[in-house]
Formats: sequence, C-alpha cells, structure tokens
Amino acid sequence: MNGPGPLVLDCTIRDGGYLNEWFFESKLVREVYRAVSKAGIDYFEIGFRGTDADFDPASYGLWRRTPDELIVETVKGIAGAKLAIMADFGKIRADDFAPADESPVTLVRLAAHKTAMREALALLQAVKGKGYETSLQAMGYSGYSKAEQEELAAMLTGSGTDFIYVADSYGSLFPDQVPELIEALLPLKAEMRIGFHPHNSLQMAFANSIAAIEAGADIVDSSIFGMGRGAGNLPTEIVLTWLQERMPDKFNAIPVLDMVSRHFSPMQAELGWGYQLPFMLSGLFKCHPYYASRLVDMREFTMEDIWRALTAVQRRDPVGFSESLVDEIVAEGISSPGVHVTAADGASASASALTAPDPVPYEGRHAGRAFLVLGNGPTLRTYKPQIDAFIAQYDPVVLGANHLAGLFVPDYHAFSNKRRFTSYVDEVFPSSALMVGQHIPEELVREYTQREFETVWYEDSAVADFGIERGVIACNCRTVSVLLMGVAAVMGAKTVFAVGMDGYLGLGADGEWLFYHEPEEKEDRELIASMHRDNRRYISQVDEFLKERGGEGVHILTPTSYEGFYKGIANYVRADLP
Repeated sequence: MNGPGPLVLDCTIRDGGYLNEWFFESKLVREVYRAVSKAGIDYFEIGFRGTDADFDPASYGLWRRTPDELIVETVKGIAGAKLAIMADFGKIRADDFAPADESPVTLVRLAAHKTAMREALALLQAVKGKGYETSLQAMGYSGYSKAEQEELAAMLTGSGTDFIYVADSYGSLFPDQVPELIEALLPLKAEMRIGFHPHNSLQMAFANSIAAIEAGADIVDSSIFGMGRGAGNLPTEIVLTWLQERMPDKFNAIPVLDMVSRHFSPMQAELGWGYQLPFMLSGLFKCHPYYASRLVDMREFTMEDIWRALTAVQRRDPVGFSESLVDEIVAEGISSPGVHVTAADGASASASALTAPDPVPYEGRHAGRAFLVLGNGPTLRTYKPQIDAFIAQYDPVVLGANHLAGLFVPDYHAFSNKRRFTSYVDEVFPSSALMVGQHIPEELVREYTQREFETVWYEDSAVADFGIERGVIACNCRTVSVLLMGVAAVMGAKTVFAVGMDGYLGLGADGEWLFYHEPEEKEDRELIASMHRDNRRYISQVDEFLKERGGEGVHILTPTSYEGFYKGIANYVRADLP
C-alpha cells in the first residue's frame, strides 16, 4: 500500500436504516459512534437528511431526517470520526443546511442518477458555499458507458466537489472489473478524492474494496457486520482488520468487533441482512435487488422463471426499481413465451385463449351447481366441523388447492404455483381430480406424478379485469383460490361459496394467512397489501360476473378481511357444532 493509506467511512446508521426504517435508539447510535471513533474510522455517516413533501414522519425513525440538534445531543462529549449525512437529489435543498460552523456535520453526500448530474453538482456547490465538505455519489456508475464516464469527469472538473464516489450499486462487480472504473476518474485526483461504495451481493465487497484501493481509491464505505439493504455492505470489522495489519498505529478493530458481538449479531438474526438468493441474483443481473426479492417473495416461480424475468429486466435497463415493471413482465408470461398475440381476425387476444381447446373441457361441466372453494387460511382448520356440515347438507362442487393436510377431500385439487405443486401434489387424494395451471409444464408434472390431470387455462395478469374468453380466465392468479373462483364460473357455477379465505391482512394468530407454516414464508408489507387489494378487486368482479348471469355471486362463509363478501357459515349450518 503506497502513501498514507485509505480513509474509511462507516455508514451503518444510514445504510442499515433501510432494514428497520431508521428506528435506532439514540443510545445505540452513540455507542456505535464511540466504537468507530476508537477504531480509527475517519467519517461516520449518521443518517439521512431530506425535505421531500411525501415524507411521513410517523413511518420512520429519527435517523431518516437527522436534524443537527439530534446529532449534537447524541455525540456530545465524544471526540473522533467526522460526521457525514446522506441526501437524495430531488429530496433536499441547500436551505436545509445551516452554515457549517453552526452544524456538527462535516460532510454532505448527495446521491444522484446520471440524468440529474448537472443539477446535483449545482446543489453541491451551494452546500459547499456554506462551508461543508461535499461528495457526489454517482448512482449506478458501474453501468456507465465510456462516453458517460468521460462526460461525468468533465462536469466534475472545477466543480469544487471534495469526493466523487463509484458505487457498485447492485453488487455486480468482480475485482478485475473495479480498476477500470477507478482509473476513469484518476485524472480528477488533483481536485478531489475518489471513493468506492461496495455491495456484497456476490460476496465480493471486501475483494472489490481492496482492488479499488490498489487502483487509487482514497476512501471506502463500510458498515458494522455489513448491515445494509439486501446482501449488505463491506463489513467494517473486516476492512479494519485488514488495515490494522498495515497501519497498526491508526486502526483497531476490537471496539467494532465488540459492537458486533453485543448488538449487531443479534440484530442480524432479527432483520436478516446478508448473503441471500435474491441479492445474489440481483448482482448477477446488474439490477436493483428489489426485482429479485419481489419475484422470489411471490413464491410462484421456479428459478428458471425468475432467471427469465431478470433477463427481461436487464434488457430494459431500468433506473432504480419499478413495481409496474415487475407486473408488466409477470403479465407478459415469464413461465412461457409471450402472452399477447393477434388473432386471425386482427383482434387482440391472449395466447392462452388461442392455444386452449375450444371449448376448454370443463366449460359448463357443472352448470347451475353451487361451488365451495377451499382457501388455505387459518379458519379452514378452525371451522372444519361447520364446513363438513355445510358440504354434507348442500353437496357443492368442492375445489381445493395446495396443502390441505387431509382436512378435506375436494372434488378437484388444483395447483397454479410450481413450488407448491412439487411440495404437495403427493397429498392429492385418489378420488380428487387433479387440475394443473397451464404454466406448470407437462414435463414437470410427469416428474412428480403419473396420474391424469386437466390443464387450467388462464391469463395471469395483475392489471387486466376478470373475464372469461373461450373458457380462458383473465385473473390475478397469484392466489389460487381466486383462480378457482374463475374455474367455478367456467364450470357453470350459480353461486360460489368460499371458506378459509381469510385475506392477506392477517386475521389468523400472529398475522399468519395460512393454516399451516410454509418454510421461508415471508413477504414484504407492500407486496402483501398489493395482493390483498388485487384479490378484493377480482372477487368483486367474479361476484358481478355471476350475478349478471342470474347467479347469487360470491359468499365467504368463514371470517375474512374481505368483509363485503362475508356471510357467516352459521347462516347455513349450526354454529355450535362440536
């Protein structure tokens, strides 16, 4: 290592806050600051600052805005690392900063996409004029073309910025790729320092940081125990241990290792950052980690499906994460070739409608009958006696799906999810007819069972309205019980009853929405709420579809958060059954 050695910026509180919405106790932040200062860390990024109008303070902890008064109270009496804060371009103004001599903050870091660089640099110049050190975080820099790198370097020349950061935004780099990115900025070193912010999606954060330092980077970012979104960051304690061997008079890893043992190892067990499949995939495909995590969390797709979807994301090269892009790619059909095609008469039609038998074999099979759809919510088990009595009294056509644990023997047992098919198809009773969604290929079916099955034809769309075209259902099929309501309509249902359809907003104990526990069953709150809204919309549309054809619509007989469709089972059978 030539020269005085690199600087280190610890961003535990700022980057780690993505995991707990910045709800860190001030006492812990003070302890972390004390530890990194004793360890020889140069800068401590104590949180975010912003003034965006959409900010909801009730949803975030103190360290999402981090006013100067809070910082002063938290660090008073501790001498050590310079204090830094991060801001997102577009969510901050120069007026949000007091003059530097009135603030405990030394360094202001501004993150900006390449489309906003000139405006971001103008903002940094205004902040610089107040006496702060400034840093430009070039988001997605690893994806810049050579021409874009040169354009950025030209904009930075003479800008007065103190630091320019290369960020491995998606954790997609390998050590042999890092020097080229650093070298493109080396001509700027007479004016500013070069920083490197790694992510650990491919477990390369430490190796890439060494490569960056050896290529000329002046400062690297890290966080204690790697705490950060997704797979996390370069662990502070690891880079400290490496630097301590080379600069023993400056660095000491022990205070930070003590923080790992006392606070961050237990926190990791609770919050779950670190090496995980979705974040490894986001690194491989150079895309925002939310794309991979959202597809994995849906628990609908095989790895081949997810690979195909992430390939589509990579081709489109989006800036940041777009929920609508996930929906669009899923709607296009990641389990099979393209979904939307043009019919012979020039009208738009779904590929499913054009390739399905006409009519589908089960169309009108049970015309005029009542149907009972078995959901998998907790009430399926708790209301079993009443459900048994309802089936005995009304003789509905019973449609079930996924894991039923032997509680009921449905007339039809269906699967639309490959993962659940492979997990539970062995449980299907011999007397139940097996139905398999069209996106589960026959070769996969035959790998797990040799029994006869029927294909369920549907257009899986999160945006299309419910409808039936040539027996093919347009439906959000992420919840198979909603799909089965559509199947009942195709089969000629007059009324669709449902049980165990508790809803994704959690009526069960501990907020569970299944009557059984599924391994790695966790989904983010936004996805849960989205699925719940989609299901409510489709249930309403199935209800209207049936009523328009002279039927009674949809009745959910067990307690549900789809309240508008609830008609308690006690209206049909005695509620006091043993």
